Amino acid sequence: MTVPTDDLGSARTIYRELEQLGYDRAFSFEAKHDPFLPLAVAAEHTERIGLGTALAIAFARSPMTIANAGWDLQALTGGRFTLGLGSQIKPHIEQRFSMPWSRPAARMRELVLAVRAIWSCWQDGMPLDFDGEFYTHTRMVPAFDPGPLATPPPPVLLGAVGPAMTVVAGEVANGLLVHPVNTRRSLLELTLPALAEGATRAGRAVDDIEVVCVTIIVTGRTEEQFTRSYEAVRTQLAFYGTTPAYQPVFALHGHGGLHDELRRLARDGRWDDMGALIDDDLVETIAVVGEPDRIAPAIRERLAGISDSVSLVNNRAPDPEHLAEVVRDLHTPA
Repeated sequence: MTVPTDDLGSARTIYRELEQLGYDRAFSFEAKHDPFLPLAVAAEHTERIGLGTALAIAFARSPMTIANAGWDLQALTGGRFTLGLGSQIKPHIEQRFSMPWSRPAARMRELVLAVRAIWSCWQDGMPLDFDGEFYTHTRMVPAFDPGPLATPPPPVLLGAVGPAMTVVAGEVANGLLVHPVNTRRSLLELTLPALAEGATRAGRAVDDIEVVCVTIIVTGRTEEQFTRSYEAVRTQLAFYGTTPAYQPVFALHGHGGLHDELRRLARDGRWDDMGALIDDDLVETIAVVGEPDRIAPAIRERLAGISDSVSLVNNRAPDPEHLAEVVRDLHTPA
């Protein structure tokens, strides 16, 4: 489950509620607030549920700051933390975070390796000697070494959209977080081949890499709830459609012309008009849509042979209670 963090105070309660509903893991994501802080609060109010970031923006930080945050949350959660990282896009990295952007796939690969080198220093006492093209970490003194964890370091999941970053996930990550703009066809034709290529380069078995399919859900127990959920997804897809990285999935399903028109409306500040361009066919191609009792079977059909992990999301109309039935059904053998 991906949890919005608009209301920071809700971190005291919402993760506990998700644990009680039966979720295995809940993710924060980076939008209006830092993604790590809510999980530190959640760690104190939960016992079982896994907690992770999906995603923390990697290039807004250095490997050392990421390593520290991941280490501390793994300690606070008793080994329940998952570090999910994503690149964001060049305008945000340069203009919002004032950080460097270049060769994102190569930079991400090196960043993950740098984080792991720092963790090896702390966990195993290895000398810190990472000298890369983008990052250099060669100094660690006892005053800044937190010492080993009682658990292994956290797994690292990479968010990827295009093939280059998906290859990197296959090379260096414990798992892949698939962006919610996905379909069964795009997973089979675009995502899995790139992941397998990366695994082959690294001499890894692709089956050892966790694939977490972040999947948009449209559901509700009343007509009003269902409509709210549906229209929120229409708006969200319009927003995603302004970003070139998501175009291959749109184009694969015959909607390749949307990007230019959505970009034009966004440049004109006509955000409220953009949703009208997203027709029902596109919503129901990308999202899993239906009554609550039909969602779990549809997810199984969509992800069979692709993934054993699914993250349920509708960021703009969040309502975990309406997905309780889905969670229960997913835990029940088909």
